[in-house]
Amino acid sequence: MIPTTTVIFFLITTLIIPIIQSKPPNFPCQPPHHHYSFCNTSLPTRLRAQSLLSLLTLSDKINRLSNNDTGIPRLGIPPYEWWSESLHGIASNGPGVTFHGGPIAGATSFPQVILTASSFNRSLWGSIASAIAVEARAMYNVGQAGLTFWAPTINIFRDPRWGRGQESPGEDPTVVAAYAVEYVSGFQLGDLKIVDGKKMGGRRRALTGGGGGGDDELMVSACCKHFTAYDLENWGAYARYNFNAIVTKQDMQDTYEPPFRSCIQDGKASCLMCSYNAVNGIPACADHNLLQKARTQWRFNGYITSDCDAVATIYEYQNYTKSPEDAVAIALKAGTDINCGTYMLRHTKSAIRKGKVEEEDIDKALLNLFMVQLRLGLFDGDPLKGKFGKLGPKDVCTSDHKKLAREAVRQGVVLLKNDHKFLPLKKNGFSSLAVIGPMANVTNDLGGGYTGVPCSPTSIVEGLKRYVKKTTYASGCPDVACTSNAGFAEALSVTEEADYVIVVAGLDLTQETEDHDRFSLLLPGYQMALVTTIAATSDKPIVLVLTGGGPLDVSFAQGDSRVASIIWVGYPGEAGGRALAEIIFGDHNPSGKLPVTWYPESFTRVPMNNMNMRPDGSHDYPGRTYRFYTGDVVYGFGYGLSYSKYTYTILSAPNTLQVFKSLKTESNNMLQKKQGVYNFLYVDELEEQCDSLRFQMEVLVTNHGPFDGGAVVMVFARVPGSFKGAPLKQLVEFERVHTVSYKDAKVRVLIDSCKHLSIVDEFGTRILPLGEKLRDGEKKLKEHCCWFSRAVAATDSEEIWGGPRGGSDGLCGVKVTMRGQLLFVLHQDEGGLQFAYLH
Repeated sequence: MIPTTTVIFFLITTLIIPIIQSKPPNFPCQPPHHHYSFCNTSLPTRLRAQSLLSLLTLSDKINRLSNNDTGIPRLGIPPYEWWSESLHGIASNGPGVTFHGGPIAGATSFPQVILTASSFNRSLWGSIASAIAVEARAMYNVGQAGLTFWAPTINIFRDPRWGRGQESPGEDPTVVAAYAVEYVSGFQLGDLKIVDGKKMGGRRRALTGGGGGGDDELMVSACCKHFTAYDLENWGAYARYNFNAIVTKQDMQDTYEPPFRSCIQDGKASCLMCSYNAVNGIPACADHNLLQKARTQWRFNGYITSDCDAVATIYEYQNYTKSPEDAVAIALKAGTDINCGTYMLRHTKSAIRKGKVEEEDIDKALLNLFMVQLRLGLFDGDPLKGKFGKLGPKDVCTSDHKKLAREAVRQGVVLLKNDHKFLPLKKNGFSSLAVIGPMANVTNDLGGGYTGVPCSPTSIVEGLKRYVKKTTYASGCPDVACTSNAGFAEALSVTEEADYVIVVAGLDLTQETEDHDRFSLLLPGYQMALVTTIAATSDKPIVLVLTGGGPLDVSFAQGDSRVASIIWVGYPGEAGGRALAEIIFGDHNPSGKLPVTWYPESFTRVPMNNMNMRPDGSHDYPGRTYRFYTGDVVYGFGYGLSYSKYTYTILSAPNTLQVFKSLKTESNNMLQKKQGVYNFLYVDELEEQCDSLRFQMEVLVTNHGPFDGGAVVMVFARVPGSFKGAPLKQLVEFERVHTVSYKDAKVRVLIDSCKHLSIVDEFGTRILPLGEKLRDGEKKLKEHCCWFSRAVAATDSEEIWGGPRGGSDGLCGVKVTMRGQLLFVLHQDEGGLQFAYLH
């Protein structure tokens, strides 16, 4: 009887489980509409787009100017939703994604971007983007997502109070640009090792059908946002909808624009989103010069969308135009192709009637939109029969993707303090553990902003229980705001019974998020009191775990011996609880580095609306980010400890570089004077010579500890002499390398002098600074030769001069002597800053 009963039970259980069938996406070019030219995959992409455009009425065209495209039934074109989100996993923020009513109930939740960026691992960034792309296409194939995703966020994390700083890769334009390239290229190409179920040998860029259109095929579309100078939500009297960002030419060229330029030129992004704010008095979505720079100078090939209702803000909030029709007109003419929202739908027809918009303006926009849809294969017939048609529910929440999410946390978590090597804890060295804090026993809140439904979320408490069965939890605070200390008594009781105590404090989305900036850098409410109270009660020093994306002033714990270790875990996503426990108990060696400066609370006196990066002593303005900030810090950019100790040695880099330049055929401005001294060159006039100024730098990384682990090599540069607004130092390149305990590892870094060793002057022009002034005895040289110098050594070296070559042809050998500009590797550990120079 027992076996029979068991069998019947399982039969009944199976019957009552609802079976959700896949619903393939509706698609164009189905019979009888498959004979249109825009369905002909043998034609070039542009010709197909023009063919579709030619079939549209004016009303059809206007209806395409919204993210919610309602379709064109007479042409067999179904509705399409442009707005889907994929910042660090498929998110439920946009209407293009749903986790309800289909066979896919969740997607892999990777760490929030700021934590992933802390790994300083380009290949990891690209792998995550590829995994997200696979899940995106799989969800599209069952009708649960679109193919156009509005990520990544690549604005600089300029101010520590910014509510969306968590979405950014950090404060350094080099890092943010690198992340943008890896995300976009990885996402748009996806994991092309799996196409039609076959191994394809890694990522590659394919071309569209047999027509030779030359446009890159897209697995899914990524969008660089928010262009530009957007990093304020709601601070004082300023809101993102009405804020006018006053940005100098110098700051624009060397800080705000580089990530977008790289995202387009190197990442080949197919979408660009213009931001809510104005830039120097012109709303971004209405700024013709700004948007056309992307198309003409950077060769952007894609569509430009407004942020949601950003066209409306041109008139409604910025008061830049006199009417809604004017707002629509100026946005279209500037280059905004599509409006997230309904403003263009409602006002374009009237704008045409009033002569403010011409049909040709709409045609240009629609051509850009259709080109991207064609590159995505939306007009190629049944997507389930196409290259990515076999992707489906089995490709979402895979074991490989979950492992990748956990690995991203492992590599990103930053160890900020570890007195007397308190961590890692011994796995079998004690029997009980207390975990205190409002974020310790949550799961979904660990995802941060723009999160979907995670596959297998694990709380911090759950992760720690894998190592210590007797793990007791108390929140201590009713929530992260911690406006009451009524829960302290329970927390103290739990603490007194435990061998070790871990306190989880920090931020969640009630403190920092879209449309909500912080006003303080301190822990919210009574959280600081909770930490100090628990630390005073515990028999042993405690471990402090910090959540959240924004920097925190935890100097109180930094200098408290009762707080032995501090770990920043950011928003670690679904694998955060398990990965953190692996670090605390020594199964993984922490190696993350802070991608942002952690400022003291006194920084909140700095006006958030001041966009200047450079310091201004006359106004008691300290500047921003490690590149320019002159004040005190809690933890600096690039800071991060390990269970091992590393040393860095520069093994090789050239002492001289030589380039030949015909000065007779160049502008007289190539070699510039400043106070009578030739001391810089314009980079744009050195373009042909830049290849010869690249060189390899080899660095030896030695692991002196008992743990294998990742090490991040950061190469910085500092310019010679006095150049107005020059960075204190700037990161020029970085590499992550795996090291074995008590072994060496070598890293090769390519330095591009024109790119890495140049700076932007006060006029927004990129220049290559020279070394010291010319000697009095070398006056003749400067008539025919260009000379500049660099340094990778702490000590001076002899200058090497270039003299005329080739007689009357005017060629001059330019010898670069690695002197004048300091190039060094910087590492921060318990002993403070460690510099490595070329010896």
